[in-house]
Amino acid sequence: MQHRIIVLGAGYTGATAAGRLARRLRREDVTITLVNAEPDFVERVRMHQLAVGQVLRPRPLSEMFADTGVELRLAKVTGVDVDRRTVAVLDANGAGELEYDSLVYALGSGWNDQGVPGTAEHAHEIAGRSGALRLRERLARLDAGQPVVVVGGGLTGVEFATEIAEARPDLDVALVARGGLGDWLSPKGSGHLRKVVDGLGVTVHEHAVVTAVEADRIVLVDGTSIPAAVTVWATGFAVHPIARATTLEVTDTGQIVADGTMRSVSHPDVYAIGDAAMVTGPGDKPLRMSCASGVPTAWQAADAIAARLTGGKLPNVSPRYFNQCISLGRREGLIQYVTADDRAVRAALTGRLAAVYKELVCKGAAWGVANPLLGMPTRRRRVVREPVRAGSAVSTSA
Repeated sequence: MQHRIIVLGAGYTGATAAGRLARRLRREDVTITLVNAEPDFVERVRMHQLAVGQVLRPRPLSEMFADTGVELRLAKVTGVDVDRRTVAVLDANGAGELEYDSLVYALGSGWNDQGVPGTAEHAHEIAGRSGALRLRERLARLDAGQPVVVVGGGLTGVEFATEIAEARPDLDVALVARGGLGDWLSPKGSGHLRKVVDGLGVTVHEHAVVTAVEADRIVLVDGTSIPAAVTVWATGFAVHPIARATTLEVTDTGQIVADGTMRSVSHPDVYAIGDAAMVTGPGDKPLRMSCASGVPTAWQAADAIAARLTGGKLPNVSPRYFNQCISLGRREGLIQYVTADDRAVRAALTGRLAAVYKELVCKGAAWGVANPLLGMPTRRRRVVREPVRAGSAVSTSA
């Protein structure tokens, strides 16, 4: 009987894991089903480009996984029963249920309104393609001089504010940051960021806490109002809620607690990757939600599943960071080099060269997903044993 592997979500992590499993395991021994609600792979790191009207190359999942041994199931995941080992889905034919032997949970994350009143009603979210498209339509209707406020001074907020300011110099763009602008960067990095932001005419409100979002403004904790014809909310992400509704061990944020091989500490036939997983990296620090964290966890999980099924050696590679890649519009960029645990060092690459570097990183990540059987030697091995079943003692050795 074939071992049934189901991968939930076809973002960077889920698609990467499915492709890597197809390279590692024999088609005669396993079935690999990739479940995703959308027919196309979405380059989430380019949502700021989509929002300002740039045309992104379509990447149909059916073409990407053709002849790979991965079966694509276009459906929305509505629930997971980790005790019965089933996944509830909803597709064009109605509700259904899929059974699995091993589950790779890669449903990722969405926007996080932080519970701020009025955010859900009046702010635009940019965590996915649908939100970016709605924002694009709204921005296209704005007249010159109207104010756009981006809330969130992290990587996502900075990229959106600079992209909008460059694409629409006729708009009055403001960035609201809880801390100082680029305060996590090196002096060289933060200095370059400030220079670019100033050059694009972005007004920065630092050390500002938003307490309410209204239809035409945001309100700060000190009572200050900032006009906003459009408010873009970029204060971080929240994980998909399905895991919290299961008997999986999860954190307060709803992330699945996983061991070093990305296997659930409570249900050994479930693997969590990307934003959905709570796993520590160097310095015992939790990995941040990002593509830089997610793809290595996908590699780790796929290799661990293959090793456990084929009797191979378990992977023992701790995820680490090398740099933070930040686009500042199409002509400027910032590559902040970091320690293994993601702390900025003095070195940083700036300017046009950094923009080219970031573009190459984005293209490389998309290429890796779009070519699941290329990029590394294919070593398909025969399944020789079943992994540990739910309810059995969790072991990371076999």
